[in-house]
Amino acid sequence: MTQGIDAATAHAWAALDGPAELVEGVSYIASSGVLPSRLPVRELARATVGVCSLAAAELFARRSGGSVPEVRVDEGAVATAFVSERHLRIDGRKPTSFAPLSGFWRAADGWVRTHANYPHHRARLLTALEIPDEGDEGDDGAPARQLADRLLSRPALEVQETVHAAGGLAVAVGASHRAELPLVESRRIGDGAAGTLSAAALPAAGVRVLDLTRVIAGPVATRTLALLGADVLRVDSPRLPEHPDAHADTGFGKRSTLLDLDVAKDRLLFEELLSSADVVITGYRPGALDRHGLTPRDLLERRPGLVVAQLCAWGWEGPWAGRRGFDSLVQAACGIAGIEAAPDGHPGVLPAQALDHGTGYLLAAAVLRALTDRQDTGGGRHLRFSLAGTASWLTHGIRPAATDGETAYDPGSWLAETPSPYGRLQYVRPPVHYVGGPDDWTRPPTLWGTDSPGWI
Repeated sequence: MTQGIDAATAHAWAALDGPAELVEGVSYIASSGVLPSRLPVRELARATVGVCSLAAAELFARRSGGSVPEVRVDEGAVATAFVSERHLRIDGRKPTSFAPLSGFWRAADGWVRTHANYPHHRARLLTALEIPDEGDEGDDGAPARQLADRLLSRPALEVQETVHAAGGLAVAVGASHRAELPLVESRRIGDGAAGTLSAAALPAAGVRVLDLTRVIAGPVATRTLALLGADVLRVDSPRLPEHPDAHADTGFGKRSTLLDLDVAKDRLLFEELLSSADVVITGYRPGALDRHGLTPRDLLERRPGLVVAQLCAWGWEGPWAGRRGFDSLVQAACGIAGIEAAPDGHPGVLPAQALDHGTGYLLAAAVLRALTDRQDTGGGRHLRFSLAGTASWLTHGIRPAATDGETAYDPGSWLAETPSPYGRLQYVRPPVHYVGGPDDWTRPPTLWGTDSPGWI
């Protein structure tokens, strides 16, 4: 059990503008050997889940009129949740985390990290490097062999820019050494009547969340809000499909629908959803949704009092802001791959996609805190996060922390099974916990894109 206030938790809670005295109510049950790495991933992981749990407890107390429940987070639960996609089983099948063309590759003067998990990203990568898209998809397929040969003859930065220009995803390892980025950006927008959330059994009960996110970080945040009682509706474009395995992991407690915002009928349905939403969360590049009138200013003009939370990969300003990105690419570009490198110099990775998962819990925490503050002050909120901001905190802002009384780590303690439309799922139970709070979702994921576009 941790003794005293955990420094990383206190820092994250302060970044969320949380009342400092509440941090004393957070404790951690220590587990040995979790998330081993050179960087303090263990401390980041438990702190992000800790502040999310505390924000949930705070909102519950605010709505119920009682005291803030004690927060006790188990490091074993946290470590298992941070690799939830690796523990997922669908009728006994283990999903594939990374496609054969995603990974580290030697370049003429260093290393390149590619991401080609989605078919359109794979196609753009091969097109940019003039590699025919043919042969086996396996590790020994023709595209993989040609990719290795092609990259070995070209400088890493040249590869990065060539692939970027084609809309693909590749970064030179260590290419983006930027100044420290903020962990959270938050501002209140407008005035108005105080919030009207009444007493409820769960902190986010009755809160309507429009989920415009993909992959891991955003869906982890909205999966957490669903656990805490929110009505979460994920909205995707029918032209941008999601991998079913990814949704089987992050779709718990939520519903999912497809709307094409370029189609008048679908746009009308979206505006009807927005007219009674409490929270909108987006997970696209800066400016990507602007043409649909979905800037924070536009949203808050149409729906005063809304909580708008935005997530991106590289931060909100600078030459990289508009680039596509994923956790693995941010790790590679921001120096993490070098810090975690093997003795032979091969770039390394964190023991989890910790930037994704950690940012997801921070985002959920910020939304919960915004709902608490709105109860007293009214007005809307604009929240911004980036994977690069979380990476900056990990590499510059957290120190390893001592723990006492560690217990052996057994991930099996945090796994459960449930039937679902995808088949029988083995999944990881949620790590967010306060005394008296929920310990699992009320329903499994629905099939991606199959729910009606309406609130419950």
